[in-house]
Amino acid sequence: MSNVLDIPFDDMDGNSQTLRKLGGSSTDTWLVVNVASACGMTKQYADLQQASTEHGLLVVGFPCNQFGGQEPGSHEEICRFTSETYGVDFPLMSKINVKGENQSPLYEALTKITGVDGHQGSVRWNFEKFLINNEGVATRFPSQTPINTII
Repeated sequence: MSNVLDIPFDDMDGNSQTLRKLGGSSTDTWLVVNVASACGMTKQYADLQQASTEHGLLVVGFPCNQFGGQEPGSHEEICRFTSETYGVDFPLMSKINVKGENQSPLYEALTKITGVDGHQGSVRWNFEKFLINNEGVATRFPSQTPINTII
């Protein structure tokens, strides 16, 4: 598997990006999360925003509409909602598929990782988390895992 920090994806403006480029030299750890604005777990945005203030940590949100159609909005609508409701200022990327035939290459790599709960394979729901160190080693956490228990 190639280093997950170097797998390209589109940012919110449609430009090719990688986690490493997003983080720059000041980032030691990345927290990658598939997010949704109309999910029972949407309140996790508050904890993600709090975590994003930690030195050396970059939270990166990947909006996804594959679970119950819970992220139907445009990028602008998603950013407005998360900013106004939760004060989110960490980067939100272009809406992607985290599973299935059109799965993003980043999530194709991440879903090969066995989670702390023993699950390997498709993302099961919104707000599944991947904590990645600066060597590209990732730890996978289920959606329900509180942010403060993994940071």
